[in-house]
Amino acid sequence: MPGTYSQIYIQLIFSVKGRQNHISEEFKQDLQTYMGGIIQGKYVELIAVYCMPEHTHIFISLKPMIAISELVREVKISSTKFINEKQWLKGKFAWQEGFGVFSYSYSHIYNIVRYIEKQPAHHKTKKFKEEYTEFLHKFGLDYEERYLFDWI
Repeated sequence: MPGTYSQIYIQLIFSVKGRQNHISEEFKQDLQTYMGGIIQGKYVELIAVYCMPEHTHIFISLKPMIAISELVREVKISSTKFINEKQWLKGKFAWQEGFGVFSYSYSHIYNIVRYIEKQPAHHKTKKFKEEYTEFLHKFGLDYEERYLFDWI
């Protein structure tokens, strides 16, 4: 849209169904590249993506004409199909329903990218559930435990 200027930085977090450790090192890079292609195909700037074995962090610069829920839906549906077609798992792969979305200012970009890039080190001391609920508290979001991801 000509004459429209925006600065919308979003971190997305979503989990593998049942929080299973299905994203292996063996195919993680291919999956991250594929997700990046989906995102950029929607004219969204991908800043960082990191897939842990049971969850994913994506950091983007979003255009105001793109609905976050539609973008996440497309990433999840397409990446599920991609993983299942590649037969990287013995069973069927699926993402859990729902996601977290958190907004940041321009001055936070560097720190968020570093945080996402350091996920393996971060999760040596903190489980995903603890990390996710900390995000919810940090951003002042009320939530009901029963509506969060299925925790094993």
